[in-house]
Amino acid sequence: MRATTTIPTEMKVLMNHIYELHKGVRQMVLFTCNKKYGEQAVSRLESQGIPYVLQPAGQQNINVYFGRRECLETVRLIVTRPLNQLTPEEDFILGAMLGYDICAQCERYCKRKCERKCECKGHCDGQCINKN
Repeated sequence: MRATTTIPTEMKVLMNHIYELHKGVRQMVLFTCNKKYGEQAVSRLESQGIPYVLQPAGQQNINVYFGRRECLETVRLIVTRPLNQLTPEEDFILGAMLGYDICAQCERYCKRKCERKCECKGHCDGQCINKN
């Protein structure tokens, strides 16, 4: 009888991201996983010569950015604190770099800017965008 090894879901997701990177679907990827998979993820990236940046993401997780070197250099300059502490502009740039839907990024940006400028705390659905 042959023993089978189960590949954790996190590693399957990582392999899919690597596939998309190689196919040109993405220029950069943000992969968040439990710290216990960090060594495996790094080993996989290094074995394929893929540059990466590691950053803590809370107590149990890490963020692994990987892809084109110029993108990673930008991440090193922009993402200098936890993601939830990025400015609306930094958040927008990162989302655009990751290939997220640009209209959704615009909506997210406007909502975050609105939360900082008015008392509606982002519940205005953009109605106060022109207010200072």
